Amino acid sequence: MSTNVQRSGKRHKVVLYNPQAVFFTMPLALLAIGSELDPDLFEVVTIDARLDPDAENTVVAHAKDALCIGITVLTGAPISDALRISRAVKRATPSLTVVWGGWHPSMFATECLQEPSVDVTVQGQGEETFAEIVRRLADGVPLEDCAGCTVRRADGVPQVNPARALAQVEKFRAHDYGLIPVERYFELKGKRQLDFISSQGCNFRCAFCSDPFVYGRKWVGLEPVRMALRLKELWDRYRFDDVNFQDETFFTKAARVEALAERIVASGMKITWAATMRADQGVRLPDETWKLCKQSGMRRLLVGVESGSNEVLKRIRKDIKIEQVYATAEKMRKFGIAGHFPFIVGFPEESDADVQASLDCAKRLRSMSPDFLTPIFYFKPYPGSQLVIDAVARGFTLPETLEAWSKFDYVAGEPGPWVSAEKFELIERFKFFHELAWKPASRGKRFVQKLARYRCRRDDYRWPVEMLFTRWLVPEQTLS
Repeated sequence: MSTNVQRSGKRHKVVLYNPQAVFFTMPLALLAIGSELDPDLFEVVTIDARLDPDAENTVVAHAKDALCIGITVLTGAPISDALRISRAVKRATPSLTVVWGGWHPSMFATECLQEPSVDVTVQGQGEETFAEIVRRLADGVPLEDCAGCTVRRADGVPQVNPARALAQVEKFRAHDYGLIPVERYFELKGKRQLDFISSQGCNFRCAFCSDPFVYGRKWVGLEPVRMALRLKELWDRYRFDDVNFQDETFFTKAARVEALAERIVASGMKITWAATMRADQGVRLPDETWKLCKQSGMRRLLVGVESGSNEVLKRIRKDIKIEQVYATAEKMRKFGIAGHFPFIVGFPEESDADVQASLDCAKRLRSMSPDFLTPIFYFKPYPGSQLVIDAVARGFTLPETLEAWSKFDYVAGEPGPWVSAEKFELIERFKFFHELAWKPASRGKRFVQKLARYRCRRDDYRWPVEMLFTRWLVPEQTLS
């Protein structure tokens, strides 16, 4: 596409911002959209609030001569920081276009534009949409018909543009890790771990998840040869020890993973890697592929269990059976793969028996291997999911402002109002004693560990003096 910026020979500055958070995963969303911009035409400046203690002033300084700023926004606490930065930018440079992308703007395209400091929101896959937005801004072309985004018109009314089809990721430029200080992330993580994403979307229909709303149950992934070559290029440059694949469903195509594993082994890279897997995918994976993945460095898998009750699994449209979870866990134990098996409890209309089934399943999995973890989370009405749509139809009220959404915590905190105080107490006590029963313990703490295992076997969590004593001895601390 020929643009005025090409004719002028001027490189426009584009600022990308990652809001404050408590983890140090590399900002892959910003890498994706920043890498898709032509470096001959655009100068990309990436600012991460987790790395820059004076991020606001840094952003404001760059904004003075920038074409626009793009901010990736997750639901929850990151919204607060995104608002703070957007408002600071508008105070300093009122004419600068502020673009929000990511999960929250994908689900609340027009609602985000109620905030005066936000001009454009991007929905779903952002590479092509953001690149077109930037080109149009450089050329002075309006955004009213730019597919994949929602814009505020001159009269203040949001204009919802046509959706943009999910593009094959093969057509995009390779992510340019030179846009971020990779060594700084290694330092903050405490290990030389590279975050990498090889696919987008998900084919499945889980009713508690927003993926079907955002991606329409579609999935696109990189071809394995390209993946292996890119990883080798990055390994030669950064000498990382581990790769954390951030795909929603890494094992969607088993042949792709098998081909990648073969090429990692052939490349001579000395790395380990971690990824996601569904239980039904693990059951279908041949032993030869399990063995090859282990040989290539696979060290850990995240397998979402969600519930130990087949009835609940059916209700939430997980489309797996609990027997498949156990079979996949057995394969992981056989091949020496660590496991992360998260559960969700506190669904609306979940019975006491359903909750107990999840606790029993967690106990069984944790006892299978010292390398298996079974964290338990409460169901939170995450926007865009079918369960929440149903709950709203029955009268449940979602937050109505960005400030309210910024206080939404879908990881920690208390469950929904449909969970009784008695059920909450049971789950909290189980979580404490279950962790105490299986985490590595020094010789002096083994008696307490045995007592915790006894409690878990008998489901007896009355008079939790160990719990009270431990919390008195080591007060709960907030993450910072």
